[in-house]
Amino acid sequence: MKAPPVPQKEGPRTNREIRVREVQLIDSEGQNRGVVDIAEALSLSEEQGLDLVEIVPNAEPPVCKILDYGKYRFTEQKKAAEARKRQKIVEIKEIKLRPGIDDHDYDTKMKAVRRFFEEGDKVKFVLRFRGREMAHQELGFKVLERVKAETLGLAKIELEPSMEGRQMIMILAPK
Repeated sequence: MKAPPVPQKEGPRTNREIRVREVQLIDSEGQNRGVVDIAEALSLSEEQGLDLVEIVPNAEPPVCKILDYGKYRFTEQKKAAEARKRQKIVEIKEIKLRPGIDDHDYDTKMKAVRRFFEEGDKVKFVLRFRGREMAHQELGFKVLERVKAETLGLAKIELEPSMEGRQMIMILAPK
C-alpha cells in the first residue's frame, strides 16, 4: 500500500518551510537587506515577532520578506475578492433567425441585439434552414448581411457567416 500524498500548502511558504541556504531579504520597513543566510533571516523575523514569508520563490535566491503573515493573507484575500467583483463575464447570447423572417420580427430581434451589446455581451446569430430552404442559402446570407450592415457601428464581426450543417452561424462582439 502507498502512503497518502503529502497535501500541498496553499499560498507562500513561511518560516521553517523555506528550505534554502540563502534568501534575498526585505525587512519589515521594506528595506532590501541583500542576500542573507536563512538562519539569520529567521532570527531577525522572530526578534520582531513577525513571519518570514517567501514572496518570489522562483528567483535565485528566493525573495523573502519579514511581515505579519495573517495580515498578509487577509490583504491578499481582499485583493482577490475585489478582482473577482470587478470581473465581467462575457456571455454569448443567441438569436435565432429564419431565412424568410418578417420585418417586424426582425426589428424586434435587432432591438434585443442592441440591448445585448449595451450590456457588453457577444451575440451569436443562428439562421436555421428547414427542408427545401437549403436550396436557397443565399436568402439566409442576405439576412445575415442585413444584420451585419445594421450593427456596423455597434459591433465587430468575430465569426463571418458560415454554414454548419443545416444552419448558418455568425458571431458579433461589442466594440
